[in-house]
Amino acid sequence: MDVLVDADRLRKTFGHIIAVDEISLKVARGEVLGFLGPNGAGKSTTMKMLTGFLEPDGGVARICGIPVAERPKEAKSKIGYLPEGAPAYGDMTPGSFLSFIAEIRGFDGSVKSDRIAEAVTRTGLERVVDQPIETLSKGFKRRVGLAQAILHDPPVLIMDEPTDGLDPNQKHHVRSLISEMAKEKAIIVSTHILEEVEAVCTRAVVIDRGRIVADGTAEDLQRQMPYHNAVALMVDRERAEAVTNALSALANVQSVERLAKENGHIQLRALPKNGAAIASDVAEVLAERSLPVAELYVERGRLDDVFRKITTGEGDRHHA
Repeated sequence: MDVLVDADRLRKTFGHIIAVDEISLKVARGEVLGFLGPNGAGKSTTMKMLTGFLEPDGGVARICGIPVAERPKEAKSKIGYLPEGAPAYGDMTPGSFLSFIAEIRGFDGSVKSDRIAEAVTRTGLERVVDQPIETLSKGFKRRVGLAQAILHDPPVLIMDEPTDGLDPNQKHHVRSLISEMAKEKAIIVSTHILEEVEAVCTRAVVIDRGRIVADGTAEDLQRQMPYHNAVALMVDRERAEAVTNALSALANVQSVERLAKENGHIQLRALPKNGAAIASDVAEVLAERSLPVAELYVERGRLDDVFRKITTGEGDRHHA
């Protein structure tokens, strides 16, 4: 595994507040890590330590094997960083701003021109490239920030809310770009948009009060909910009891819930034992007993429910 981002027991305090409490994580080439957590959980502080904008009180951050604190300039050359808000010079145009960034990154001549042209094209800035940044919409300003982050084609991308302020079409474009770039990079995406995790992330880490409380794929997190792999059905009111009895008798069904009544139908939910896949068993017993249903689908568990479950427990009040 080609690990490009390595955080080892990172810790940061602000007075008596513990913002990040010995967080350790690794991100390999080809991974898109969704970095999740409620406001104040320590996401932005962690990313600022990874990128060298904040010095940790403890622990080590390495980018492509380079210790950030010991060799900051070399480490930062490997990073594309899109911070929250992505500040830029409002009186500059996207073209002049990217030219300025390219020069800071050490590019000149045709290489500089090619880098700028590619960044502009990939982020869809062509029609506003000569317009003052201060006159741009929030979405275009965000894309200017993304363009400067990818300008030097870094092996590591760290992005704080990359689709903030974008309309649905722009979000789709940026997510497609992230997926395309992920083949050769390690990417960390901090986001509040849980659908974004399912859309682009290969893995998700949830932090709360400065600590990692979950780490896995979106599917792994969804399995934590009791109704993951549950089967929801809509049946005629007259057949609801027969269907409930038939499903309750299945070995891998824990229980059957009545959820709602609608237009002469009743919605049922069969909950599996230990997340077992029960859809085929449900379909088979309904067919055997000639019990028709108006609707049947398998529930996966919603990420927003998982998020609430693992970030709303009581914890140490000294943690941010």
